Amino acid sequence: MPVENTNAGVQNEDGRVHIFDTTLRDGEQVPGCQLNTGEKVEIAKALEELGVDIIEAGFPISSPGDFNSVLEISKAVSNPVICALSRAVEKDIQCAADALQYAKKGRIHTGIGTSDQHIFNKLRSNREEILERAVRAVKYAKRFVEDVEFYAEDAGRTDNEYLARIVEAAIAAGATVVNIPDTTGFCLPEMYGAKIRFLKENVKNIDKAIISSHCHNDLGMATANSVTALRNGARQIECTINGIGERAGNTSLEEVVMNIKKHQILGLHSNIDTRLLYPTSRLVSQTMGMPVQPNKAVVGSNAFAHSSGIHQDGVIKSRENYEIIAPEEVGVMKSDIILTARSGRAALKFRLEAIGIVVAGEELDKIYQQFLLMADEIKVVEDEDLRLLHRKYQKVA
Repeated sequence: MPVENTNAGVQNEDGRVHIFDTTLRDGEQVPGCQLNTGEKVEIAKALEELGVDIIEAGFPISSPGDFNSVLEISKAVSNPVICALSRAVEKDIQCAADALQYAKKGRIHTGIGTSDQHIFNKLRSNREEILERAVRAVKYAKRFVEDVEFYAEDAGRTDNEYLARIVEAAIAAGATVVNIPDTTGFCLPEMYGAKIRFLKENVKNIDKAIISSHCHNDLGMATANSVTALRNGARQIECTINGIGERAGNTSLEEVVMNIKKHQILGLHSNIDTRLLYPTSRLVSQTMGMPVQPNKAVVGSNAFAHSSGIHQDGVIKSRENYEIIAPEEVGVMKSDIILTARSGRAALKFRLEAIGIVVAGEELDKIYQQFLLMADEIKVVEDEDLRLLHRKYQKVA
């Protein structure tokens, strides 16, 4: 009996972008970041609270552990669609269906390589045979679930006319979502956007499916390509927390969600509670043992930190001078004024007052000169250093 999914085939009602999180599948493929079932369930519950629409819970045929994780996640969460990956192989699809047996809303994600590079050099096949295998896979998956997503692996390097043929055939076979992966991170934004637009304009049954963007970050374009896909008709974004994933990673969930929110792209929105982005980022980082780079957009430790005197003065006067996102919007308590040798008097005065020390005029000038000497020596001046500095000044004075 097929797993029921009331979301199957639903189009982009009221401008919503469907957020498809693959942290637990593509993200977990990072070397050294494998999770056990309990850890995956914990993250899946956090993703549900975050407001993710679809959780790709794993690749069931790949290992007993992955199968069990999909099974247990299906039991543990209720609101998101639970998705299981498969190749265009019947035993893969059957295994995915078995793993989804407890899912309230289940989706099978099946597909095959469509670029000439993959067809001829990886699959050792030809275009017509690949098209037939794609159709058979979608039809077989449709026996088990109503909601079937088809992926055209390496779509970024696939000829657009052939890609349109295989997408049209997959939709005719029953695909409710068509995934257009830039598997190698090859595309520039204008190339990827044009590819999405070509499908919108040339696949006659495209209105019967949602176009999904799945971008990798090999050339640093994953977020830009995903945003461009939205501007050209995609309505599902496949992404990971902290942008983790194979090689250079996947589209960062927090980056694309905040782009949607801040730019009001084409009047679109997501169901993500952005206040939970930072805590979810930290949960994934700690559970996987994979630190977030300090300068990571939106959730990095430096994302709301200011050490330049000019910037600090501007932020103290008005946060909006240098911050387009309020820290609270993404779950960060506040901005940080970091005291270094690049900091100015305004920042020093601000931080002193924050710890109850009020200085001004000539006194501030003299402390500032001593502060610069200290900052050159210890790099970052903390609150206890400031107290020590003030005590030394008072003794001299």
